[in-house]
Amino acid sequence: MTQEKTQTAAPAAKAADAPAKKHRLLKISILRYNPQDPDSVPHMQTYELQESDSMTLFIALNDLRDEQDPTLQFDFVCRAGICGSCAMLINGKPGLACRTLTKDLPDEFTLAPLPAFELIGDLSVNTGKWMRNMSERMETWVHAKIDEVDLRKQEAPMDPQLAEDIYVLDRCVECGCCIAGCGTVRIRPDFVGAVGINKIARFRLDPRDERNDADYYEVVGDESGVFGCMSLLACHDFCPKDLPLKTQIAFIRRKMAEQGMGNYDKVLPTQNGKKAIPIKPIK
Repeated sequence: MTQEKTQTAAPAAKAADAPAKKHRLLKISILRYNPQDPDSVPHMQTYELQESDSMTLFIALNDLRDEQDPTLQFDFVCRAGICGSCAMLINGKPGLACRTLTKDLPDEFTLAPLPAFELIGDLSVNTGKWMRNMSERMETWVHAKIDEVDLRKQEAPMDPQLAEDIYVLDRCVECGCCIAGCGTVRIRPDFVGAVGINKIARFRLDPRDERNDADYYEVVGDESGVFGCMSLLACHDFCPKDLPLKTQIAFIRRKMAEQGMGNYDKVLPTQNGKKAIPIKPIK
């Protein structure tokens, strides 16, 4: 019995004698600017914060606002990488604060708001306004010929693989990281970006949407759409949901090129609602 107590106490004694884990002192430089305040000027403000175990950048920002500076502005909702609200430039790269561990960052790093969006203040930008304008312009909803939906009618089954393919593209949280990393957006503010092209790819797959490629060409077949992409593919690299953006951009661009080439017979928009576009070979 005495021997058992000794063996049990030994690990506890070793744990007590083990040195406490040292946490780093983080130096976080944040771009501060409030466009609503005429006296405010853009400047970098540096904060010092003691790192804790499994600390995310979201937790660090909340600690700063709660304990050091209640005027610090940034956005968050879900804390789980679902809402996309906490997107910002982290050491110059777009990312989500709630999915970024401070242990993956150096002792000193910078935070800034996403470019290309209307600035609300500090790290907070109005991505919702941009996304709404883009969605209305791209008509990102199911276009059906029925005037009224019968909720009592049994829904038509969908092929499981097709449903999975649609789901993969539908996982976009509209965080704006792809837009912030896009070189074309800096040149063409009207460019719809990977998020807009991805939405077209999603509805093009949906069998409930009765549009064809000629319809999609009307909204995405120009330089502000899929042909404006310079194929730098930073959108693909920075997407926090790992969407197949480069694949979809290439696919939609090829389909829109086929639709727009003069030597091919075009299909008139919204006539038969078929997805397949009859293409005749060049003579």
